[in-house]
Amino acid sequence: MPTRNVVLSDHQHDLVETLVQSGRYQNASEVLREGLRLIEERERVEAAKLKALQQAARQGWEDVAAGRHTDVANDQLEDFIGQLGQRAARQVQTAG
Repeated sequence: MPTRNVVLSDHQHDLVETLVQSGRYQNASEVLREGLRLIEERERVEAAKLKALQQAARQGWEDVAAGRHTDVANDQLEDFIGQLGQRAARQVQTAG
């Protein structure tokens, strides 16, 4: 396994030491590997969210282009959003 030197702030050093001394990790390398696993997972989740948003945006623009949309006046926007929220909540309840 390749060796890499890293520079930690005093706070980060103390945190690593505390985690090792607690017995949760055997050494500093385990702490840092766990941190990297968490970053990797966060990156995976963020990429999935971005992909879902891109797909939703693409679908939305396709719907607009095909005329599948509802025009809502500014003074009715709050009520319309509330109705959408209620509809979504009902769908979640029936799906669960």
